[in-house]
Amino acid sequence: MKKLFAILFTICLMHNYLHAQLLVDKNKFTHADTLRGALTPLRTCYDINYYHLDVKFDINNKFISGSNQFKFTATQDFTKLQFDLFDNLKVEKLVYKGQELSYTREYNTVFITFPQTIKKGGKDEFTVYYSGNPTIAKNAPWDGGVVYTQDTTGKPWAATACEGVGASIWWPNKDHLSDEVDSMLISISVPKGLKDVSNGRLRKVTDLGDGYTRFDWFVANPINNYDVAANIGDYTEFTDTYNGEKGKLDLDYWVLPSDLEKAKKQFGANVKPMLKAFEHWFGPYPFYEDGYKLVETPHLGMEHQSATAYGNHFLNGYLGHDLSSTGWGLKWDYIIVHESGHEWFGNNITAKDLADMWIHESFTCYSEGLFVDYHYGKQAGQEYIHGQRQGIENAVPIVGVYGVNKEGSEDMYPKGAVLLNMVRTIINDDEKWRSILRGLNKTFYHQTVTYDDIIDYINKQSGINLSPVFDQYLHYKGLPTLQFTWKDGKPYCKWIADAKNFNMPVKIRIKDGEYKFIKPTTTLEPVNIPGATKANLQIDTLNYYIKTSGL
Repeated sequence: MKKLFAILFTICLMHNYLHAQLLVDKNKFTHADTLRGALTPLRTCYDINYYHLDVKFDINNKFISGSNQFKFTATQDFTKLQFDLFDNLKVEKLVYKGQELSYTREYNTVFITFPQTIKKGGKDEFTVYYSGNPTIAKNAPWDGGVVYTQDTTGKPWAATACEGVGASIWWPNKDHLSDEVDSMLISISVPKGLKDVSNGRLRKVTDLGDGYTRFDWFVANPINNYDVAANIGDYTEFTDTYNGEKGKLDLDYWVLPSDLEKAKKQFGANVKPMLKAFEHWFGPYPFYEDGYKLVETPHLGMEHQSATAYGNHFLNGYLGHDLSSTGWGLKWDYIIVHESGHEWFGNNITAKDLADMWIHESFTCYSEGLFVDYHYGKQAGQEYIHGQRQGIENAVPIVGVYGVNKEGSEDMYPKGAVLLNMVRTIINDDEKWRSILRGLNKTFYHQTVTYDDIIDYINKQSGINLSPVFDQYLHYKGLPTLQFTWKDGKPYCKWIADAKNFNMPVKIRIKDGEYKFIKPTTTLEPVNIPGATKANLQIDTLNYYIKTSGL
């Protein structure tokens, strides 16, 4: 009973984590969803270059006030544009060239009209002043908003987390994944005696003389909106450096004073091994200019670029549990490894539409197995990924609905990782696979991408048309079936699948022999494995996630 309870508990933990920051499942979409998720001319008409977000947190009243400066380049002639801000936050004024502009609001969007045409290629700017009580996250990071709590000494502790729901839940911006700002200044003012830790590097700390202190953080690299974070508390800092592929990388850690010694031990044991593994597999850490930070938070964790949120209580595994049930997951800190893996997939390479969030989560969940592979061997990594299958539901396709800010199934985590391990198996050349993973991060460095961008790159670099494989596992909820038929004691097989022209190579063997590739199609064909019988024919089910019949 105890063992059963432990298994169920771990699966529940995994299920909850996989829902982190995802929107509620729904099949009907509204005009509000289209406004939030679609790339209309009112959004594509301008390209964001720079933000200066300047916000004061009145923690006692759970109230924020401040401004965001938008600097942009016009991609076409226009007079009107859209930005995003949740409608429970008030727009105090919009200022353009020293004058206030009128505006209209619809759901969580704001439309402004300029007094003259903004010409294509022109650079311009405006500033939004706003205030209000932002949404309080009831159970971050599983829902978006601001977390307000206290540390063990009773001092205020607050943080933001908003993946999926969007950064416009607490600050005004062009809230679409396709357009990342090129650089950003984040100025967060907090009650005196507290500190704010945000993305990038700390440029200046200013005593405002009104009981507040402002912390100015500058992000030198492109950053997606949901990564922008405020973490407010009685933080203490310690530092280190890592000699990586691009030279010295600054490591900066911010934790509560009571957790300092635990943090030194846990971060010291996990961060450099993580960086060593991921730079091996994916290439250089993508944000050397902004450094690498871990910030202790009152929620479990998020991949906030260059300021990874950490709330795993200085435990190995996921809150002390192994999500793979193999034992490998208890040898390292899940949140440090997983959330840092997003620096390559999610932050360096970002999907243009939330429907393709699998690009973030499948590769990052897979990165856990590659971390195990690097430090404990390939077999261990494959066992870890195989163990993740217990969290797969196969109830909804992994790819979501485009244009309405709707992600697909949470299977994008474990099933996506299993899919990528199958692709590695099919390519059957680990150095080539490594070069593909590194090539993705180099080719799409600091870029936003589509489904086709990723699949076409892997196809081209591998020399194999893997489109039907990705199509089956990402666009359909069910698994392909490898169907065997026996004629005169000899095996024949074919694929039964949803994807058109599905033809995934698969490894089979006679019991205890060497695995060999066969290349089934949707047409019944003989299996060329001498001596094969129903009793001794085996499929590589460690690496292939499929159904079979006829065996």
